[in-house]
Amino acid sequence: MSVAGLKKQFHKATQRVSEKVGGVEGTKLDEDFLEMEKKVDITTRAVLDIMTKTVEYLQPNPATRARMSMMNSMSKIRGQEKGPGYTQAETVLGESMQKFGRELGEESSFGLALIDAGEAMRELGEVKDALDMEVKQNFIDPLQNLHDKDLKEIQHHLKKLEGRRLDFDYKKKRQGKVQDEEIKQALEKFDDSKEIAEQSMFNLLESDQIEQVSQLASLVQAQVEYHRQATEILQQLSGKMEDRIREASTKPRKEFMPKPRTSMDFSSSENHNGGISHGAPARSPGRSPVPMDQPCCRALYDFDPENEGELGFKEGDIITLTNKIDENWYEGMLHGQSGFFPVNYVDILVALPH
Repeated sequence: MSVAGLKKQFHKATQRVSEKVGGVEGTKLDEDFLEMEKKVDITTRAVLDIMTKTVEYLQPNPATRARMSMMNSMSKIRGQEKGPGYTQAETVLGESMQKFGRELGEESSFGLALIDAGEAMRELGEVKDALDMEVKQNFIDPLQNLHDKDLKEIQHHLKKLEGRRLDFDYKKKRQGKVQDEEIKQALEKFDDSKEIAEQSMFNLLESDQIEQVSQLASLVQAQVEYHRQATEILQQLSGKMEDRIREASTKPRKEFMPKPRTSMDFSSSENHNGGISHGAPARSPGRSPVPMDQPCCRALYDFDPENEGELGFKEGDIITLTNKIDENWYEGMLHGQSGFFPVNYVDILVALPH
């Protein structure tokens, strides 16, 4: 910055201190301008808060959001494509239902019903994914664009206006010591900035009558379509459940046939110890020795990976630590496999170097 620029910044700072500490009154802006500035401030806060709350509404599980963010960050670092998307709760429930339905088999009415319900839940998850995409494209992204462009531009104009006001007030206060031409130029610059800021705020507040309302309407329409499809899926599932109930009620009941009881052999025998044999307790497989010469941790619970790149393990496993991704995730190795896992699933034995 040039000497003249530094001098101007000093003058502005002096004027600001005079107003805040000394009670000096600066040039006042008209009520219409202040009212527009207030509405723009409310709009800015509304956009930021609503974007955050909309994401939380669509993706309510904070742990899954954190995991998705971590995976996307790692993919970006590695130069890979974007990581996996948010896993819908309906999809997780559907997969569990189908898994146990298949295990129960076709002979089980409950198993068949679980498979039906699981398929419906998976369809609901797909519909929810479509809702996420629709809302992001037609509601969240336009709001983000509004914040990053129009609102930031207005803040830039307001900041410039405030700087020019301070410069004008500083020179006006020193009238007699400062040439009239300098004061006149400072006033013209102040008026120019005020006009630009005023115009940009006016344009934003006028456009919100159509653009922002249209974006909000897109959010509502996306939800209407989601609930319509979800209702259709659940109505079909409800019909299938009624059919399963009728099938189960008409299926012939099997009679329980108790098997003969096992007889005890009380004949004397050294080998059988009176018919009751006692085997030595099975030894549990030994764990690999703790590698205390390098950063490592012990698994407190089983961890089943849900996404590509995660490292699965069992309670008691000793995992070699290679990196700390963030406050929630470690990277480590086990049995030659590398991947990520949650911090709260392990107990640190040898910490990573700082």
